[in-house]
Amino acid sequence: MFEKNQKDGKTVPPHAQLIEMAMAHWMSRIVYVAAKLDLADHLARSAKSAEQLAGPTNTHAPSLYRLMRALASLGILTEDANHRFSLTSLGEALKSEAPGSARATILTIASDWWVNGFEQLLYSVETGKSGFEKILGMPVFEWLGRNPEQASLFSETMVGFHGREPPAIAAAYDFSGFTTIVDVGGATGNLLTTILATHPGPRGILFDLQHVVRDAPALIQARGLAGRVTIEAGSFFERVPDGGDIYLLSHIIHDWAEAQCNTILRNCRQAMKPDSRLLIIEMVLPVDDTPHPGKILDLMMLVGPGGQERTEAEYGRLLDNAGFRLTRVIPTGTAVSVVEAVPL
Repeated sequence: MFEKNQKDGKTVPPHAQLIEMAMAHWMSRIVYVAAKLDLADHLARSAKSAEQLAGPTNTHAPSLYRLMRALASLGILTEDANHRFSLTSLGEALKSEAPGSARATILTIASDWWVNGFEQLLYSVETGKSGFEKILGMPVFEWLGRNPEQASLFSETMVGFHGREPPAIAAAYDFSGFTTIVDVGGATGNLLTTILATHPGPRGILFDLQHVVRDAPALIQARGLAGRVTIEAGSFFERVPDGGDIYLLSHIIHDWAEAQCNTILRNCRQAMKPDSRLLIIEMVLPVDDTPHPGKILDLMMLVGPGGQERTEAEYGRLLDNAGFRLTRVIPTGTAVSVVEAVPL
């Protein structure tokens, strides 16, 4: 491969860089299989050989050895002189209960249904339609609603994917002067509970679909915030809880097409008080060639739910059409920004 040239400080030629990009899905599948076989959990207490793990993982020992050797080359495992494998610090993060939800995230974004959907990117670019919907036969969120196990894994995936964001948002925006924070589409409450733990004054309302918020009580209880959070089930296409001081839309608007975004925003507008504030938390795109993860995530939104990432100007127009005025965009210590708006 080409890693040796990079380690030696040599410049990797353009054709080699492009080939490495094309091969990236190999690494994704290798890590996915490791997560699927629970290798990190099997190795949590002691080093083991492929022969020792073949039975518990229902695999072919020589082939499992080859997989584990590859994982060692990636820095996830390490192999000793007796061909026993142990976890590295990177491998520790692959355990099922490890902080950061890496295993759940990998089991979602490298899974067959997700990969097969993203393979329809060309179709989406050609048509403007969702490749996931083509493969699944229905919109992705409807499919998740019909597959509760995958929906729970997806909620944990969002915690893993956006893991660094909640504390950065809680630090970037001053929530201390508000009484009630409504997290619209807040899933299991990861962002809301992080904000409440940082700012002891407000209480929170967590609002999402019934099959989504069913996993919220455990997280809220574990963080000691059951007395400050009310859970409400419902669809933001129909209504949102009224009377809040702040309304959060974290990674919600980017999921949907313009007309659906208008419905969500107008429902928020109707529920808000005159002095309430709306906070849209998304990856606000730079307008030049600056590299930004939101520009890649934008293609996921195209091929997945059919939404998009936006620039500050595009958010301004979207908010204006829904009866809001964009007041400021606040950067955080991560790739996301806080887009603040007030009702007109």
